[in-house]
Amino acid sequence: MKVKNTVFFFMAVAALHSGTIHAQKDRVRDMMEHLSKDELIKHLTIIAGDEMEGRKTGEPGQKMAANYIRNIYRNLEIAPLPGTEDYFQTVPSDAMKRMFSPKLNDSENVAAYIKGSEKPDEYIVISAHYDHVGVANGEIYNGADDNGTGTTALLELARMFKIAERNGNGPKRSVIFLHCTGEEYGLHGSRFFVNSKIIPLEQIVADLNVDMIGRWDFTYEKSKKDYIYLVGSDKLSTELHNLSETMNKKYTKLHLDYTYNDDKHPEMIYYRSDHYNFAKYNIPVIFYYSGEHADYHKPTDTIEKIDFDQMLKRTQLIFVTAWELANRTERIKLK
Repeated sequence: MKVKNTVFFFMAVAALHSGTIHAQKDRVRDMMEHLSKDELIKHLTIIAGDEMEGRKTGEPGQKMAANYIRNIYRNLEIAPLPGTEDYFQTVPSDAMKRMFSPKLNDSENVAAYIKGSEKPDEYIVISAHYDHVGVANGEIYNGADDNGTGTTALLELARMFKIAERNGNGPKRSVIFLHCTGEEYGLHGSRFFVNSKIIPLEQIVADLNVDMIGRWDFTYEKSKKDYIYLVGSDKLSTELHNLSETMNKKYTKLHLDYTYNDDKHPEMIYYRSDHYNFAKYNIPVIFYYSGEHADYHKPTDTIEKIDFDQMLKRTQLIFVTAWELANRTERIKLK
C-alpha cells in the first residue's frame, strides 16, 4: 500500500509538472484565442461610421477618429508614446506637401506604447493608417476595409498586450501602436514619424504594418480560402520571414500568399503603405494585406462587407508574430 501511494505521488507530481509545461506552452495560444471579434465589430462600427465623414486628413472626421483612438488607449491605461503630446504627434501641413497631392490641414499621428519589461529601449512598431479619403459628390467614403480594419486590429492587439502586462506577462521589448495619418495622400504620417526620430531608428526592431485585412479579394472571393498577403518579410531580414512562417505554421495556419512581394509585380504594393517609410531606413517590415476588391476607394467600402471571422484570424497571426518579436531573446538581424 505504501509503495502504491509513493508511486501515485510521483505520478501526480509528474502530471502536475507536465500540465504546467503544457500551460506555459499554450499561453500564447490562449491570448491569441481571446482576441475578440466583438471588439473588432464594436470599434469598426464607430471608426467607419458616417459621423467620421470618411476621416480625410486634417478634416473634422479625421480628428474625431483621432480622439476616439486616443480615448481607447486612455481607457485601456496604455501610456502615450514619450515625445507625443497626450498621444498626438502633430504632422504639420508643410510636411504633407507632395507633387499632385491636395493641400492638407495639420493632422495627427496617434501613438501609444507598452514599455518592455527587460529590453525597454528596443521597440516593435505595429502600424496602421486611420485616415481615408473623406466625402466626394455628397457621398461618404467610409473606408471600412481601407483602413478601418487595420486601425481596429491595432486597438484589439493593444488590449491583449495590456492584459498580458497586467497579468505579469508583459512584453520584454517595448511595443508601439502607431496610427498614422495622411497615408492616402503620400504616406505622410509614417514618413513624419520616422523622420522625427521620436524613437531612435536603430532601436526599432521591426514594423508590422496592417492595411486592409477585412475582405476577400478578386483571387480568393470564390474559394473562401483562409489567406493573407505578406509583403516585405524577406527583403531585409531572413530571420523575420522565417519567424513569421513559423508562427503561422504553429498557431494560425493561414495560406501566406507572397504574390505582391515580387519586386516586378505591377501593383508595386511594397512601396504603397506606411511600412515602406520604415524599410527605407533598413528596419525590417511585414505588410499584412487581404487584397483589392470591387469597393476599394469607393463609397461602398462599408462595414457590412467586412468578413470579421477572416479579419480575426489575420489579427491573430499579427498578434503571435508581434508577441514573438517582442519576447525572443535576441532581436532579429538584418540580412
